[in-house]
Amino acid sequence: MKKQHKPETTRHLIRRYIFLVIGATLAATAIELFLVENTIIDGGIIGISLLLNHLTNINFGILVFVINLPFLYFGYKYIGKSFSFASLFGIIILAVIEPSLQPFPAITNEPLLATVFGGLILGAGVGIVIRVGGALDGTEILSILLTKKIPFSVGEMVMFFNIFIFGWAGFVLGWEQAMYSILTYYIASKTIDAITQGFNDTKAAIIVSDQYEEIADTINQRLGRTVTRLHGQGGFFGEEKDIIYVVIIRLEISKLKDIIYEIDPNAFTTIMDAQEARGGKFKSAIH
Repeated sequence: MKKQHKPETTRHLIRRYIFLVIGATLAATAIELFLVENTIIDGGIIGISLLLNHLTNINFGILVFVINLPFLYFGYKYIGKSFSFASLFGIIILAVIEPSLQPFPAITNEPLLATVFGGLILGAGVGIVIRVGGALDGTEILSILLTKKIPFSVGEMVMFFNIFIFGWAGFVLGWEQAMYSILTYYIASKTIDAITQGFNDTKAAIIVSDQYEEIADTINQRLGRTVTRLHGQGGFFGEEKDIIYVVIIRLEISKLKDIIYEIDPNAFTTIMDAQEARGGKFKSAIH
């Protein structure tokens, strides 16, 4: 019998759409009050819409909605209904709010300030939308679909599209404005990463040692972290090994190394980035 999945609760659904409104509003604010008045664009569909708006004077909201429609269709077909509906809602909010901000003057006419703060606010808005399961830009949807057919990653495909967009911007807006636009895109993308992946610099450590019990107990006592004990087998001699897996934050790396060195200087330790850690007691252990 097929297992029935629980539907999304009304509370969670309302929370999602509130954050979609917040994210799209932030993006619209960055576009109209920072970027448009300074002839600066972003990458992706938003960048294409801004360029076409500059060339044709067609309303940005109409452009960003119409250009995204085919990508939303493919997102609905291949990624999921919830994602597509959230994306459509976010794009509609963006398309409605951005033109309504046109009567307001630009917050700054200094290109560098517009680049930095426009990129930060735009990245925060887009990041919030992505974090709650939507998108304001169809470029990544197209990239996901194309990577199934051609041997390139999503990141490489997005970069290819944006090279074309910023090259076009150089001819249309001038190369200085294109360089400001590239900087805006870079700042926005880093802000998106911070929003979607969280601000906690989380690390995962794997420790292989014959003194695993003492190391595990000491980590629990000194760092307040619970550990997971894994069973493994050495690849060369085939001996059984007990492996410790623990998630910590960046500030605890030094303490962890001290614990391991005190107990077993010869322990094999790997520390790697963990984009996000949720569940259990992990959050409550961060002060």
